[in-house]
Amino acid sequence: MSQFFSIFTYTPWNNPQITELSKVRLLSIREIFQKYPVIEAEFFDDLKSNIQNFTHYKSINTIKRIIGPTSEDYSIQDWIFIWGTDHDNRIYQFLIQKTKKDNNLQGILVALAPPELVQLFSRFKKNAILKTLSLINNSDQIKFLKILTAQGKSIAEDKQNFQINSKDLQKIKLANYLKNAPNLSGQWFPDFAPKCPLCNGILTELKEYKVGFGKLICSQCGYKSN
Repeated sequence: MSQFFSIFTYTPWNNPQITELSKVRLLSIREIFQKYPVIEAEFFDDLKSNIQNFTHYKSINTIKRIIGPTSEDYSIQDWIFIWGTDHDNRIYQFLIQKTKKDNNLQGILVALAPPELVQLFSRFKKNAILKTLSLINNSDQIKFLKILTAQGKSIAEDKQNFQINSKDLQKIKLANYLKNAPNLSGQWFPDFAPKCPLCNGILTELKEYKVGFGKLICSQCGYKSN
């Protein structure tokens, strides 16, 4: 049985007066990788810069509860939920747990959605992570990007009564986007990855970001580069 994380969050960008929590389910990254990928500080530095410089990048305190695959509650202070859409109406949703290394922010990629993105990651593995991280920090490619963080304490910590919108946002709020999302034969990413000097194939790691795995390798001829 597949493992999912559930996020309960306000969605003030849809209706400033909304007081009802919505539930979003994301598939655990362990369904695709044996280990949780670690995202290095450069990615978060660029994300912070985009929030400061572009109006379509925003950080909002809206998360009220996070539940893991075995119904465990987490302290919401240590999490980031990235929710974006590109100009081709493809959706990107990532749940990231914040960590620190040498006083620099790192992140552990924990879960993702929607199903089309899960299929892409299942097929292209690490290459999909690296190209997606670069795309969502490319202000010209992104229509909007919301970085959702904790609003106060978790509802579970406060032991408060709360309302949950049981309708999945990925099926309702974003239904029109999903209708336009291409299948895996489509071009999910712009072609800005580094190229192999031998066969011009795509190298599978981008030099801007590190994701806690190996070195550059060509997906076509096997050429390797540090």
